[in-house]
Amino acid sequence: MALLEIACFNPESAILADEAGADRIELCENQEAGGTAPPIEWLTVVKARVNIPVFVMIRPRGGDFVYSESEFESMIANIDKFKASADGFVFGLLDQYRRIDMDRTTRLVRQASPLPCTFHRAFDETPDASEALQAVIATGCAAILTSGGASTAHEGIEALRTLTQKAQGRITVIPGGGVRLQNLSHLRVATGASTFHSSALASGATIPDASDIRQMKRLLDNEVGDKSRE
Repeated sequence: MALLEIACFNPESAILADEAGADRIELCENQEAGGTAPPIEWLTVVKARVNIPVFVMIRPRGGDFVYSESEFESMIANIDKFKASADGFVFGLLDQYRRIDMDRTTRLVRQASPLPCTFHRAFDETPDASEALQAVIATGCAAILTSGGASTAHEGIEALRTLTQKAQGRITVIPGGGVRLQNLSHLRVATGASTFHSSALASGATIPDASDIRQMKRLLDNEVGDKSRE
């Protein structure tokens, strides 16, 4: 089954995404920084209004993904704070060499258990994608959100295809970064992925385009249906 996850930077976006047919929400704030942990009040509002899973971003600040001990402790505290209402978490931690911080990531995955965790686009800053893939799998994360190490998923198509093949069902590779209605079909065919991540935002917008979400979901469902009939 194909799955469409929408990044939502405010509660209104999450409610709209649900109404438009999205399969899952990534809830965060601070769009300019690429997403940080949202206020707990946002999750309360969203969970009261939507019927689809809500994954919460656990990121203490924008910038790099090498965190101090106090920042890491705040990430643990946020998981504890959100765990009663969230359906999953999204985070990414690197060490000083930009490799996966396996120890801390594993600790967060265990703290979040039994809820699933996605390792986000910190993955794209690692120097060796194949090594990073194996490391994230070893931490127990259920998925990786990645643009294939490029600025956008479209530019990283070849790497995304390779990662999806190497994952071999051990972890879900989620293409993200500039995923829009206009390129989704090509990304779906070229990468072989079945889960996609998009903000569905037009340039300068803060609320996703409901029509685009509906059409993206319809496109994914139709392509999966076509493959099942082959």
